[in-house]
Order: sequence, then C-alpha cells, then structure tokens
Amino acid sequence: MFEENLSKSKILLVEDEENLAIGLEYNLSEEGYYVKVAKDGREAIKIFEKEEFDLILLDLMLPYLNGFEVAEKIREITPQIPILVLTAKKSTEDKIQGLELGVDDYMTKPFHLGELLLRIKGMLKRKMWYKTLTASSPVYILGQNEINFENMICKTKNGEIQLTKNEAMVLRYLIDNEGRVVDRKELLENVWHLNPEIETRTVDNFISRLRKYLEPDPSNPIYIKSIRGAGYIFTT
Repeated sequence: MFEENLSKSKILLVEDEENLAIGLEYNLSEEGYYVKVAKDGREAIKIFEKEEFDLILLDLMLPYLNGFEVAEKIREITPQIPILVLTAKKSTEDKIQGLELGVDDYMTKPFHLGELLLRIKGMLKRKMWYKTLTASSPVYILGQNEINFENMICKTKNGEIQLTKNEAMVLRYLIDNEGRVVDRKELLENVWHLNPEIETRTVDNFISRLRKYLEPDPSNPIYIKSIRGAGYIFTT
C-alpha cells in the first residue's frame, strides 16, 4: 500500500531542454507518477500556484527565472515540498546556495535514470515520514519559543519566523537526538541525505541561525551547544 501511494505522487518537472524533458516525463509516467512539465521558471510558478504537487524536479539554468529563484518562490508558498535539483553545475557554491534556499537534493547532469528514480522514491518516503512525525507532535515548546514543525513557523519573543525546510529538519533531528553529540557529517548525511562533500561550515551557518532565533543569548547558547572537535548537542 505504501509503495502504491508513492507511485501516485504528482511531480512538477521544470526543464527547458526539450529532449530531456520528454524522456523524463515518459519514464516517470511509466513508473506511475503524474507528471506536469514546465519549460521555464515563470511557467513553473504559474503551474505550481494552480495545482498541488508532491515533489519538484528543477533545472537551475532556466529562462525568465532561474532555478534558485523558482525554489525560493515555491518555498514561500509551500515550505515542506521536496525539491530535487537537476543541474549541469557542479560547484560546491551552487549546492550551498541551494541548501540555504531549502533544496533537498542535487543530481548533476548527465545522471543515471535508475539513481534518479531511487532518489525520488527516497524523498517521497521522507516526506511521508516527516508528515507522520509532525502529525503526532507538530508543536514543540522550547523556553519562550513555540516551534510548529507542520507549517515551520517559529514563535519567539521577537516575533514569528518562517523556518526553511532545512532549518526545521536540522532542529527536529537535534531535538529527536537530545543529549547525544551529533557531528556535522551526520547532519549532512541524515538530514539532507547529501554526501559530506559540502563544506561543514554550511552546517555551522544553519546552527548559527537557529541559535539567533531560539537562544536567549546566541553567543552563550543553552539549547544547542557546541562540543569542540565533535559537533553539537541539544539540551533543555
């Protein structure tokens, strides 16, 4: 039943390379997915605003709006939807920029179809897992903060903050592993499911932002503490 539910998922494919788009649409449809194709960034936003999707396959180099701009606008509408970037760009800087915007995963062109299908299935499973998790305990109280993991809105003494998906996932992972030291590599692999080729400084940037949101004194954290040479530990 679970696999059957996944195969009925709706995918928005944003790709301006016509031959690749046709091939992907065919193969994804053969797997049982409903696929809608957008040929540029502007069209992608228009379609996304009219229909509900379970996953976005997104090229970076697009007419009118590039992939980063599309991802940012989609995240404003639906913070939780999985976004898998397909790109000819291989630089670490591009991957870091994507993480900052809440992109879930990357595949570099050319890619193997079998690997793409496995990644899509994995992302859809994680989406269902996160949805189940937040349904059972969507709100977490931390000091004077109230974190809603369903809509990813964090209420603090300084007002409301819209967390990105990656910020919410990092925080959720730390909370679920309270009292245990979690290193940067573990966060990259288990939260974002990326090989730890991304600079670990990226993880530090996310932690820094979470402290700014949640800690009474971000320079002297009491919830998310650094363990020198080891990683981070969440305590209450």
